[in-house]
Order: sequence, then structure tokens, then C-alpha cells
Amino acid sequence: MNPVPRLRDSRGPALLSYGFRPFFLFGAIYAGLAILAWLPMFNGELALSTAFGPIDWHVHEMLYGYLPAVVTGFLLTAIPNWTGQLPLQGMPLFVLVAVWLAGRVAVTFSAEFGWLSAAIVDVSFLILVVAATAREIVAGKNWRNLRVVVMVTLLLAGNIAFHLEAHFNGSAEYGARIGIAAIVLLLAVIGGRIIPSFTRNWLARENPGRLPVPFARFDVAVIGLSAATLALWTAQPVGRITAAALAATGALHIVRLARWAGDRTWRDRLVLILHVGYAFVPLGFLLAGAAAVDIVVTSAGVHAWTVGAAGTMTLAVMTRASLGHTGNALRASPMTQTIYAAVVLAALARICASLEPGWSDALLHVTAFAWCIAFFGFALSFGPMLVGRQRATPPTQ
Repeated sequence: MNPVPRLRDSRGPALLSYGFRPFFLFGAIYAGLAILAWLPMFNGELALSTAFGPIDWHVHEMLYGYLPAVVTGFLLTAIPNWTGQLPLQGMPLFVLVAVWLAGRVAVTFSAEFGWLSAAIVDVSFLILVVAATAREIVAGKNWRNLRVVVMVTLLLAGNIAFHLEAHFNGSAEYGARIGIAAIVLLLAVIGGRIIPSFTRNWLARENPGRLPVPFARFDVAVIGLSAATLALWTAQPVGRITAAALAATGALHIVRLARWAGDRTWRDRLVLILHVGYAFVPLGFLLAGAAAVDIVVTSAGVHAWTVGAAGTMTLAVMTRASLGHTGNALRASPMTQTIYAAVVLAALARICASLEPGWSDALLHVTAFAWCIAFFGFALSFGPMLVGRQRATPPTQ
């Protein structure tokens, strides 16, 4: 049997030849623009015509605007490798991108469109993503990866809850926590798949010795406990039981990360940054546990998960996938390393802004500046390869 081709012949724009191209590029640009708008909104210097309050708009557009774009770009690129199916490209991909962009406009100007119309447009994107990914996985009979579709469906449910809660209750606390829980679980599942794999490949070739421990029952147990703990946190984010569960889960994620031999990857920044990004997952659990018993404020753990884990991990995946799938060498250029340093700085500054209220204003500006350097830097550095034709066969690592 001949191997399934990686791509159909495409005469359209290279940007629409593979899912990672438009979603990584537009997602990164939007991540920067949304933060540029957020600080003036937070300081009362800018008002958008949105039905959401300023904080809810910021939370929604990070959780249900930027992150679903990157998740979609990753899944549309990974699923063909998992299933042997041809990737989504051309007009179907254009429609998906257009619906995502329409959702960003609809939410930002939802006071003009009406909250329900904006919600329908916005929610339609994740409905299409769930349908497209489920269809490809089922067609390829790749049943074990249906768990990823379940988590994207959870993200969809959170988005629906966010719109309803924000409209009827005036704020969207449960909708936000559902979205955060879904993203943390996605990072735990996908990170547990790619981080040990990429680390093993690099170590076996460049630094023989101790290798990452393969995926085992321990990983299954940690992911299962994470799901239960995050469900508890979503329903009841305060209390001693919640705090104990969060602390225990955080400790197990530290053990899990240590099993992946990240301390041996300092010479390859493309691999190292994956370990650094994942380190914010246990930090988020530990800070959320401390917040559950009123030791620190809730936003410390939330931003460890979102700015730290999600921000760093998405940039790590975006840079690596963009290099590999456009035929470029898997090496972190000085600009790429600057992007990594900037997003880690943004995460640390945002966590510290929550822990040190007296320095909050200055640290929020540091966070915004570093975040914009990271994501606009990605768009400027990687944009040309995302809109250009593939130069060679992608590396297999």
C-alpha cells in the first residue's frame, strides 16, 4: 500500500495549505493586540463596544479567542499524522479561519450586534472545530485520540457557559474556570505526549544517557487526578479539601516533569522551553491551592496556568511546528530565544503582580510589554515562513 500523501496539491495561498499556518499567525497577532487593548481598558482609558465587562472581555478573548486558535492550528496539523488522513486546507480552512475572525469582531462589538448574536457567531467556531476533528479521528479509526476532542468539547461548553453567565449574572466565574480547566487538561495530555518524545529524540542523538520515562500508568493517574481536582476547583475554588487536592496534584505534576529529563536539555532551547512551560502547570496547582485557603490571591494561580503554562507552551509548540512543517532546521535562532525569554518574563511578572500588590501597576506594564514582544515577535519572525511555500521535507523529530 502506498503511503498517504501529507498534502494535496494546492494552487491556492500557502497560508491555507495547512492549519497551523493561519491559526498560528493570526492567533499570535491577536494575542498581542488583545493585550494592547487590555491595559488601557483596565485603567479606564479605553472603552470597547462590547456587552462584556472589561475583565470578562479580557478573560474571554484569551481563553476563548487566542487559545482555541492555537489549539486548532495544532490539532489540524497533528491529526493527519495521527490518522493518515489528508489535512484540512483551501476553502474549508478559509471558512474556519473566517468564522474565528468573525467571532473576535462579534465579541468585541457585541453591544452593537447583541449578546446572543455575538455568542452564536463566537461559539460556532468551536462547534466546527469539534466536528472537523472528530470526523477525521473517527474516519482514521484513531480512537485513543478522541480524548482530545472531549477536551475541546469541554472548552466549547465553557464558552457557551461564559456567554450565558456573563449576560444573566453580570460576570462569568464558572465559564472562566471551565475554560482554564480544559486548557490545563489539554496541556497535561498533549504535553505528556510531545515533551518526552521530543526530549528522547534529542537526547538519544545529542546527549546519550538518562532518557525520559515512557508514558505509563503514573501519567494516566496524574491526568485522571488532575481532571477530578480541576472539576472540584471549578465547582468550589475555596476550602481546605480543594486546597489539599490542588497541592497534591501539583506535587504529582512536579514528579511527572522530573521524569522527563528536562535538566539534560539546556543545549537545545526548542526542547528546554517545553519543560519550562510545563513547569507552570504544577506552579498553578500549588498557587491555586494556596488561594483556596486565602494565603495568596486567586489570580496568582490563574495566571501561572494561563500566561505561564498556556502562553509559554503555545509559543513553544508554534515555533517548533512552524520550523518543522515549513522545512526549516529545528534550531532556536536568537530571535526565537528572545521570544521565549519574553513570554517567561511576562508570566513571572504577572504572577508577581498578584503576589505583590504594591508593585502591581509596574509589573502589569512589564507583563504587557514582554507579552507583546513575544507574540508580535513570533508574527514578525515566523510570519514569512507561514505565508511562504514549504522549502523541504519536514524533519521527523
